[in-house]
Amino acid sequence: MQNKYLQLNDVSAYKTAFHLSNYACPVAKNERIGVWDIVVKWDWFAKTHVGRQFVEAADSISANIAEGFGRYHKKDKCRRMPIQRYKIKFYRYSQGSIKESFDWNEKSKVRKFLNDEQYHHILGELQKLPKEINQQINLTNKKLTI
Repeated sequence: MQNKYLQLNDVSAYKTAFHLSNYACPVAKNERIGVWDIVVKWDWFAKTHVGRQFVEAADSISANIAEGFGRYHKKDKCRRMPIQRYKIKFYRYSQGSIKESFDWNEKSKVRKFLNDEQYHHILGELQKLPKEINQQINLTNKKLTI
């Protein structure tokens, strides 16, 4: 029997974060609730001052998970800290991006850039992510040793 290796797309936290920033779920026939899909429809001022940072924060959640997941080369193991701590560092960065995304979600709601449905959907996805990332950290600590 052949071993099945964990792939990035198998990581729950990555999938949730990726869909949050790109396309969370179809709401109506042609409407999606993902940070990108929402922000691109905003007017220029809202898009450049709030939207850009909101998208960057949401995008960096999945990007940091992916970067941490991909840290397994010999160069990474030669650093002063054990590889699992090096991988976990990127998962921790993604937790900071979650908090930043929470902040931009709140600001977008207060400034009436988001409707209630969009706000609550994004909030719900952001609330799931810390637990999923902690599960990935625990898995990394358990499975990866030098």
